[in-house]
Amino acid sequence: MEIFERVLEQVQTTAHTMQFYFQGEPLLNKQLPEMIARAHHAGLYTIVSTNAQALDKKMADALVKSGLSQIIVSIDGFSEESYTAYRVGGSLHKALEGLLFLRQAKDNWHSPIRIELQVLRLRSNEHEWHWIQCNYKQLGATHLVFKTAQLYNYEHGHSLMPHDERYSRYKKGADGTYRLYRSWMRKKWQVNPCFRLWSGCVISTTGEVLPCCYDKEHQYPLGNVMNQSIANIFQSEKANMLRNKVLTDKNHLPKMCKNCNY
Repeated sequence: MEIFERVLEQVQTTAHTMQFYFQGEPLLNKQLPEMIARAHHAGLYTIVSTNAQALDKKMADALVKSGLSQIIVSIDGFSEESYTAYRVGGSLHKALEGLLFLRQAKDNWHSPIRIELQVLRLRSNEHEWHWIQCNYKQLGATHLVFKTAQLYNYEHGHSLMPHDERYSRYKKGADGTYRLYRSWMRKKWQVNPCFRLWSGCVISTTGEVLPCCYDKEHQYPLGNVMNQSIANIFQSEKANMLRNKVLTDKNHLPKMCKNCNY
């Protein structure tokens, strides 16, 4: 909470959006509704993304009452077989129940909250795509978003890649190996480079500032909010050197950029 308050004080007059998630499950933080309420009161657009395994009725009510602007509920299959192909160890029943709890809270509190059902396009669920498009509102969501999946060890294919390459981040080359699709679009990349390094940053639970959400292993820390201001970190020489490398050295991108579709 100390770190959050320090961050909010510094960004509330200039920031637009605060996302309360990174590489963990945000609903495990029992202070989350209070944090969202403070950010909402400061005028920020607030977003949470969850797997809904801890989304019971009490938490759903607390999130909606906090003034949360948007919640993303990730459900990547609508049978036990298709769900557990990606969400290993998760419960489809809990996820669907949490989605309904959110819709009930939205209706009860007359909230404008956006309840977004997010579905990764995977081989394991591709037979369900049409059904999902027809039924997402009955499941409790107000919006539906399909996303391509970030996979690892994809060079020789992956069991979760959709059969239709239009819905995959990875395309097969003439040599039979797969590559990130962005690397095949050099002209587009040169015209429209990454926007993330200029539009925001990630702040971890220890106050560490990371350049973007693809730095999952904290390999490119820019500073820490406990001993520097966010403005100084964001405009630092270290941050600008990283941005310049992304702009000018496409053949030697940072590791976090090599499996990114932005």
